[in-house]
Amino acid sequence: MEEQIVFETEDGEVLFYVIEETRVNGTNYLLVTDSEEDEADCYILKDTSLPEDREAVYEMVEDEEILAALQKIFAELLDDTDIEM
Repeated sequence: MEEQIVFETEDGEVLFYVIEETRVNGTNYLLVTDSEEDEADCYILKDTSLPEDREAVYEMVEDEEILAALQKIFAELLDDTDIEM
């Protein structure tokens, strides 16, 4: 994991490490983790940027159906990695 992004929340900034990214139906998604440790939490972020935005804007995916579908996609992309969300 080399790429890092800063996610701004109401409580401040959180650093995430990008594990993988994919594009589904014209929307970019990132699989990120909050630590480089083996037992780190993983999250899926959705790119909600507008064409005129200077920086990418991401929000956490919370819809259970969308998460399940994206989890399957990321599992296939990372077939040698055990990911539980």
